[in-house]
Amino acid sequence: MTGIGKRVPGTGYRVRGTGYGAHVGTTGAIFSLAIACLLMFVAACSPREEAKPPAAVQGPRVVSLVPSVTEMLFAVGAGPQVVGVSSFDKFPAEVATRPRVGALLDPDVERILSLKPDLVVTYASQSALREQLAKAGIAVFEYQHGGIGATLETFEAIGARTGHEAEGRQAAEVLRAQLIGVRQRVEGAPRPRTLLVFGREPGAVRNVWVSGGRGFLHELLDVAGADNVFADVDRENVQASSELLLARAPDVIVELRAEARAPEVTSPWLALPSIPAVRANRIHALQGDQFVVPGPRLGQAAELLARALHPEAFK
Repeated sequence: MTGIGKRVPGTGYRVRGTGYGAHVGTTGAIFSLAIACLLMFVAACSPREEAKPPAAVQGPRVVSLVPSVTEMLFAVGAGPQVVGVSSFDKFPAEVATRPRVGALLDPDVERILSLKPDLVVTYASQSALREQLAKAGIAVFEYQHGGIGATLETFEAIGARTGHEAEGRQAAEVLRAQLIGVRQRVEGAPRPRTLLVFGREPGAVRNVWVSGGRGFLHELLDVAGADNVFADVDRENVQASSELLLARAPDVIVELRAEARAPEVTSPWLALPSIPAVRANRIHALQGDQFVVPGPRLGQAAELLARALHPEAFK
């Protein structure tokens, strides 16, 4: 198993996040909440038709409250065993046919129990839910957002827990190969000092949340051929004031968006004209929940980042 601070074999980066079974600290809890808030925009707002779990399930029945692990379950071949998913699951398309059981902040315990799961995937911060499940005699797979290495580990671990051990290893290898491919594509290109933004107040440069020097977003930047301007901050997220943004002076700004918004990417940043990225108009908005769901689509997320930062490498 890849440990904290160890280099992931064949990828050229070190794992700085934690594994799926670790406890959540304050930083991890804040980041999980930020990710949950982003996913709220992704979830459909219209009422859903009542979905039902598969009629016949071979293997352990699984309920997942974690979108990234839900995607991994389907990727390793355990999709037919998934009998319930979180409110925010959208990928793959089959999740639309599964009952919804709440999410990080509002798990529906009654609904979960009614699905008779053998295994429930929870966030590491959901201690109260785990206590309730333990009283009901239901096993738990505890997950925490971490680095890319944590995603690779989780593929293998969830595969083993659901009877798909070989498929879990294979899925991890596929993702590892995709990331290596992106890194090789941009190898040797100048590495721009980049600010990776995953949250801010619409229409203004206020309440700006950016990637710190830990976690999968920071590591995706590295794979995509950029240097994180907050790499020295040993946290997954940083709330950056205008003064701090001016001091860090990024060459490129990349904003991640879980859903489409009005095209107001550049205009709010004009309030900080001395930032090199603003002066050079090197501000990019990348849309898609693959940037906030660290699962099978991380390879796609890395390539999209690399294409924005190094378009010449993909001509």
